[in-house]
Amino acid sequence: MIEIGSNIRKIRELKGFPQDFMANQLKISQRQYSRIEKEETKLDLDKLNAISEILEVTLEQLLGFNEKFIFNNCQTAFGNNKNYYAYSENEKTLYENRIKHLEDEVLFLRGEINKKYK
Repeated sequence: MIEIGSNIRKIRELKGFPQDFMANQLKISQRQYSRIEKEETKLDLDKLNAISEILEVTLEQLLGFNEKFIFNNCQTAFGNNKNYYAYSENEKTLYENRIKHLEDEVLFLRGEINKKYK
């Protein structure tokens, strides 16, 4: 089952848009918009298209969003370009361990170079 309201909320938050911004763009109240994200109201195709345009994603991306999705150079509400990467805690730990290992290796190799040239 597609959790469209949840998808909309996640993308909106990644973009840095507050709910009242979305509501204003859709010409509805903030309360009505909140009901969309809580999946308390049905959405027609026109409303889904409007939401996807505001969020600057395709309808397919909106419907098929998952937390691994990467936004490249997306505009936030404040005009900043950002890249967003959604990693699981396990993936973050693996990356952090790999980075630490590589940093240790660089330090070791620098030490070996210094020994050789002293």
